[in-house]
Amino acid sequence: MKPVKIAQIGTWHDHAFFTYQCIKSLNEVYDFVGLAEPSGEICLSFKYESNLITVEELLAMDDLEAVAIECEEEKATYYAQMFAKRGVAIHLDKPGTQNYESFAELINIAKSKKIPFQMGYMYRYNPMIERCMEDIRQGRLGKVFSIEAQMSVCHPEEKRRWLGNYKGGMMYFLGCHLIDLIMKIQGTPKRIIPLNTCTEDTLLNGAEDFGFVILDYGYGYSFVKVCACETNGFERRQLVVLGTEGTFEIKPIERKMTKNDSEFISKAHVTYKSDVTDIWRDNSFELVSDTYDRYKPMMLDFAAYTRGDKENPYTYDYELELFKLIMKCCGM
Repeated sequence: MKPVKIAQIGTWHDHAFFTYQCIKSLNEVYDFVGLAEPSGEICLSFKYESNLITVEELLAMDDLEAVAIECEEEKATYYAQMFAKRGVAIHLDKPGTQNYESFAELINIAKSKKIPFQMGYMYRYNPMIERCMEDIRQGRLGKVFSIEAQMSVCHPEEKRRWLGNYKGGMMYFLGCHLIDLIMKIQGTPKRIIPLNTCTEDTLLNGAEDFGFVILDYGYGYSFVKVCACETNGFERRQLVVLGTEGTFEIKPIERKMTKNDSEFISKAHVTYKSDVTDIWRDNSFELVSDTYDRYKPMMLDFAAYTRGDKENPYTYDYELELFKLIMKCCGM
């Protein structure tokens, strides 16, 4: 199997170093040709990387097959468009931009060129979420009528103020992961009620560090809650899927096992209505995943899409519809 020739553009996205680390570790799958930082100032995490290259040099390469776009949000889609026009496969870390016209243009380019296009929503590869999706497909949960999704963290003031660069703040920054999961399961809602706010207006200058959105599907309500100042928020991240025949609760969605930011486990409590013997007691059973790499399955799939060995289940149209939903959840 010939390794995919890949480069990384950008070092400032929150996932930039871990994507880079993953690509470098998969040396039988990827031929890493270099790292480009368009801003000219490389993030400190990359201080030992010597294989630096310019965007212009990468654009001039005839044999470059793929790029991972890890720029700051304002620039990511701009650079993705550049390489998509060259027919290069695109891995774009989430969400990419807040400009609909720019994102729609990127999708149109990718479509017309028929290039592999992958968004960096790593929860799509979480083993407990995959198990939950399988239960839904098999009908074990019955009809899903509500999903409760939470994803919080405790950021310093500087990071919370940074959220003010984006309408919706935390809903844009982290809520996008959860909106993706809800849309995958329930589709596009009939009504969207965004309730994003700022917890400390004077301190944060209005940055929306607390996000909440209600998604009305006509037969029940789902919600997303995200917060940038929740003590132990990472541990309390959860996805609860409520169906007519069962409940699937994932909590925590992931737990870091070591200092290596790629090693996680995920836990779930599952209850099937057929197993309920007493409504006043806990009838659930626990599932615990093996230790898994947060990024590896995603980047392995990207290589498979680029080689043509596998078809991406997330279509161009799905990603565009998801983008529109995220922006509406942000209050745009």
